Amino acid sequence: MKERGIPMEQLESARERLKDRAKITPLLRAETLDGLVGGRVYLKPENLQITGSFKIRGATNKLLSLSPKDLKKGVIAASSGNHALGVSYAAKTLNTQAVIVMPVNAPRIKQTKAKALGAEVILHGTTSKERYDKAAELIQAHGYTLIHSYDDEALMAGQGTIGLEIEEALPGVNQVVVPLGGGGLLSGVVSAIKGKNPNIKVVGVETEAVPRYTVSLKNGFPTTVKISDTFADGLRVVEPGKRNFEIIRALVDEVITVGEEELRRAAKALYLEGRLVVEPSAAVGLAAAISGKLTIRNNDQVCFLLSGGNLDEDKMMEILEG
Repeated sequence: MKERGIPMEQLESARERLKDRAKITPLLRAETLDGLVGGRVYLKPENLQITGSFKIRGATNKLLSLSPKDLKKGVIAASSGNHALGVSYAAKTLNTQAVIVMPVNAPRIKQTKAKALGAEVILHGTTSKERYDKAAELIQAHGYTLIHSYDDEALMAGQGTIGLEIEEALPGVNQVVVPLGGGGLLSGVVSAIKGKNPNIKVVGVETEAVPRYTVSLKNGFPTTVKISDTFADGLRVVEPGKRNFEIIRALVDEVITVGEEELRRAAKALYLEGRLVVEPSAAVGLAAAISGKLTIRNNDQVCFLLSGGNLDEDKMMEILEG
């Protein structure tokens, strides 16, 4: 029977592999956001990674776990953007070819960056299912190795190194708040946090437009949901991963959904008050706190994980003007 989370030895092995390949991002004290939240705010800015998001961790750890034979055949990923950049960068550093299936409405900046890293970009569909169906077709034709964007333990272990860093940099942390898409980031982080200290509260936050975990947890099994238009383009995953769902159901203390206006307000606050440029997907945690949906006491030390900062100029203007 599988352990409830990613084993600590896998997390520590991932941290060793990622040494000199991914940044240990700082933990920032954000006093200017305390008044909006009600506690002591800390930020973990993964937007400062070389690819602009946390995805470099999991992608690199996964590629480093592949055999030379599999690497030689090339790798493929289905991604709305940040995973694409993580895989593209990792593939470049390991001298293998990356093929990326992106949605037709993927942000231009993410398409451009993936191509600049040497990846072949294929635009197909708008949902994660459509992207993975296309990837499966290309794997059948060319023999590529799939680098799943969330439902893979090596990838989750790479993302989980963020949790190890948070717990060590802030031993007195009360809550860690994590953006929730497919679940790879939250699965890894909660495994690390709870593995170090089970008393720390870990919260996942998703958008009301794509409430895949809210619905799945209610149903008791991974459930595909309909997708509505959302400001958070990085969270357009319509179904949880199977292993991700198991870990999140077992270990995560709470899953919260936020609306579009709450998300816009939080993204703007992170720019104006936090002085950080992050994409809307990264702001869902702060949105839950500002809206009052996340319970925070005055003396709580709360760490918000900021997942990425790859956004087009027009999206930045939309945040500031909204």
